Amino acid sequence: MIGDSMNLQTAKENKDRQLKIKTELYHDNFQNYKKYNIPKAQLVIADIPYNIGINAYGSSPQWYIDGDNKNGESDMAGKQFFNSDKNFNLYEYMHFCSTLLIKEPKEKNKAPAMIVFCSFEQIPTLIEVGKKHGFANSYPLFFIKDYSPQVLKANMRIVGATEHAIVLYRDKLPKFNNNKRMIFNWMKWPRDNKTVKIHPTQKPVPLLKTLISLFTDVGDVVIDPVAGSGTTLRAAAELNRNSYGFEIDRFVYKDAKEKILKNIQMGLLTINRG
Repeated sequence: MIGDSMNLQTAKENKDRQLKIKTELYHDNFQNYKKYNIPKAQLVIADIPYNIGINAYGSSPQWYIDGDNKNGESDMAGKQFFNSDKNFNLYEYMHFCSTLLIKEPKEKNKAPAMIVFCSFEQIPTLIEVGKKHGFANSYPLFFIKDYSPQVLKANMRIVGATEHAIVLYRDKLPKFNNNKRMIFNWMKWPRDNKTVKIHPTQKPVPLLKTLISLFTDVGDVVIDPVAGSGTTLRAAAELNRNSYGFEIDRFVYKDAKEKILKNIQMGLLTINRG
């Protein structure tokens, strides 16, 4: 009996070590998801456009050549981050998220969730639109930086040093792996010095790993409908989660594959967890 038990345990450990994780980034709009056969997700997490328009660099030194207003305006002056930002349809996005999240299971602590990074002003709209797509419940998250991108406003007023997100879910509270620790609704925004920056609103891998760890388990599926730099996929892969992302800008997509996901083979991976 003892020998049989040990053999079963060894078999389980070997199977665990051979867990296959998939990481895919598609150069396409998330609306075209059907042709990719993507499995439903435990967590959808994304940074949606902030709709700041042509003042995207308005408080940043990047507005000027070499960051100095004496040198005149740079190519970024009066520009939005991406041309696609103005075409972002929040209702289509919410419909996608509602469709691609798994159904709420009967078991406790198994329900899916959606996390949306957003501006503070977008939170009420996200709550309202979320409810129309079945996300009856939500709560905000606040992230505290030890720096501010609003350098040009530093001598004019108090500058912003926070980021915001909202957790949306249907009826049951989402899966929550807090390991009996109390998790506050504010967190420090860590600097990510290990990951090359290829996107103006790129989210740090360490922060994404914290959030993904809280709301998913090993082997779960994470989807980022507007993947940008691909750091969500990178964070998920490092945590042994399956991940799928969409990015329509071909230059960002190329950089994400070559600079952020370069050490992650696109396709099936064998993760050695032993």
